[in-house]
Amino acid sequence: MASHFPNDSTPDGGVRPSADPHGSGPAGSADASRRRFVGAGAMGIVAAVGTSIMGLVDPLVRAGAWAAGSDKPEKEEVRIGFIPLTDCASVVMASVLGFDKKYGIKIVPTKESSWPGVRDKLLNGELDAAHVLYGMIYGLQLGISGTRKDMAVLMTINNNGQAITLSKKLADAGAVDGPSLAKLMARDKREYTFAQTFPTGTHAMWLYYWLAASGIDPLKDAKAISVPPPQMVANMRVGNMDGFCVGEPWNHRAIMDGIGITAITTQDIWRDHPEKVLGTQLDFVKKNPNTARAMTMACLEAGRWIDASLQNKLKMADTIADKAYVNTSVDAINQRILGRYQNGLGKTWDDPNAMKFFNDGLVSFPYLSDGMWFSTQHRRWGLLKEDVDYLAVAKAINQIDLYKEAASQLNISVPKDPMRSSKLMDGIVWDGKNPKAYAAGFKIHA
Repeated sequence: MASHFPNDSTPDGGVRPSADPHGSGPAGSADASRRRFVGAGAMGIVAAVGTSIMGLVDPLVRAGAWAAGSDKPEKEEVRIGFIPLTDCASVVMASVLGFDKKYGIKIVPTKESSWPGVRDKLLNGELDAAHVLYGMIYGLQLGISGTRKDMAVLMTINNNGQAITLSKKLADAGAVDGPSLAKLMARDKREYTFAQTFPTGTHAMWLYYWLAASGIDPLKDAKAISVPPPQMVANMRVGNMDGFCVGEPWNHRAIMDGIGITAITTQDIWRDHPEKVLGTQLDFVKKNPNTARAMTMACLEAGRWIDASLQNKLKMADTIADKAYVNTSVDAINQRILGRYQNGLGKTWDDPNAMKFFNDGLVSFPYLSDGMWFSTQHRRWGLLKEDVDYLAVAKAINQIDLYKEAASQLNISVPKDPMRSSKLMDGIVWDGKNPKAYAAGFKIHA
């Protein structure tokens, strides 16, 4: 069964806007982002000082200067939305551990029930920012995720750590990976339903990419539905889908509950792939550049803290398992965050490419090529009806200058090139150099 949506509606049921899909917005508030510190009372400095000098100052002293000087956050309390997933951890821990206070802000983590809910609250201002799907932000910029709006990616929150789960029923019939699923679907003709979490989001793109790499057309050979992450396991339990792609801990939860198996991890689709981002409206960055930078710094510190040790990861798992956050048992979270995987069929392994929140800053840097990749897949699957200036869109959304300022204050190294090269599971290399040809080059597409 084909999975198509009316021309006048969005995949999640909203009305599709008629706005120009090419709109990419201005590149950001460069002037505001170049402001530097003034005043550092503890040091008796009253003149403005540059980044190179501040880099020599003790971080706590520097943080005090940040809050007290001309770079004082414009908005001191910020509501950051999150979905109950393991990769919300840096937002939560930034608040729990008080990293936000170092930079003069208070992060209020706000639990949301679905990605459309996050989208709507980002657009109407109920949320200042969010732990959000990379592809949703790009879809909003291009008018294919909902009402078109200029958006901003402040940093990447995590790499890796998602998976594709197949039902135990499929596994019992012999479908345990892509090739065996393709054989089963060819042999046993019926409607197969696979769930992702949002039509332009990361999970939809991982699911479609994996199915297509196995010779399965996700739009013609299967039915695609959108289900909120915390509801995936319950829906599979009652037989509403044959498989799903979602973030942890819900894949491992399906194994623990005996209803699903892990067919592939997303890091085996694309090692160190981009996943969630700290996203907001571009207008918020323009009006509150110091606040945006402070949020970035707090979440950077939290990500660095999580990745720093085994003990920190365990403490993080224990914290976010709470009902206020992910609301599951700690053992559903801590195994895969430590890289201890099982597939539900007796196979176990230690995965060096489990979810990463920092990785010496390589996770956090908002590579232009990462954002561009999602737009090429939106084009591949017909969500974008024509090619756009992929690089210009990425430059408008990804706030690289602001990120560099935040990173420099934390002595976090920044890659020299805003583009990176990766080889995905099918051997095709993505480097961002020719996005139009890349988008058109797949055998299976809309």
